[in-house]
Amino acid sequence: MKLNDVRKTVSQIKASLFKNSNSFSIGMLKSHFKGSGLQFKEHQVYSFGDDIRFIDWNMLAKTNHTFIKTFEEERNIEITVVLDASRSMLSGINGVSKLQASIEITCLLYLLAGETNDFVHVVVIGEDIVDIPKSQGDKGITYLISILEKHGVLDEMGKVEIDRGGELNDIPEEKKLHSILKHTGKNREVVIFSDFVDFIETSSMKRLIFRRNLHCFFMESPLDRFAKAPISLFSLGKKAVKPSFKTVNIESERNLEKEFGRKIKKIDISDRYLESFIKEMI
Repeated sequence: MKLNDVRKTVSQIKASLFKNSNSFSIGMLKSHFKGSGLQFKEHQVYSFGDDIRFIDWNMLAKTNHTFIKTFEEERNIEITVVLDASRSMLSGINGVSKLQASIEITCLLYLLAGETNDFVHVVVIGEDIVDIPKSQGDKGITYLISILEKHGVLDEMGKVEIDRGGELNDIPEEKKLHSILKHTGKNREVVIFSDFVDFIETSSMKRLIFRRNLHCFFMESPLDRFAKAPISLFSLGKKAVKPSFKTVNIESERNLEKEFGRKIKKIDISDRYLESFIKEMI
């Protein structure tokens, strides 16, 4: 994909991002990721010339000594998005797959990060683990689209490429877990988009799920509501002479609600999924 084509794709994505969201809810989402700006650091003994606005009057009353509060500027937040690019994420409805919806939400986060001076870092777990360096705004979306096209996740039109193989089972469980854990430090928010069919084992999820800065979203298509339902994905392919079908088994014995309750939030991709994501985050 040439750079001009990437930019055209970015423009198309931006034009469609806000069709099922609104400015009020997006503003609320921005404030969710941003801190208060300043946070308390420590007390210091008052010296002549210090700003009296920062005198701690409660400390003065208790100790009969004058102290001032000192603050440090809160660092910008880095949002790490983990994209499940396994084959079960290729199913969807009305031309939108679970993976496509996840990528669009990620693009929305890039745009918000550009406005709040934060950064988005993306980890794609599919045939391999692709680590996309942090960025923001249009530049971040352009970089994301380019990398995903390079690794065969997107086609030259910026759409999810369903005519491809590869399974997450090829990646060791510990490697998948480590690729997420290393981004769960201070001043970071981790957002996972997956259908949890073949993403990560229950034991690994238990090591992640109850972290306060971890946000898990179950991307649901209508087919996910039917148990034990193998599906066929239709594709003409890039060079195929005849139409091809890819069979994807979406059967899952895991009861996410029973295992983890509200720690995993559901997004129905057949509905206004951008708006649903924003509402869940705020």
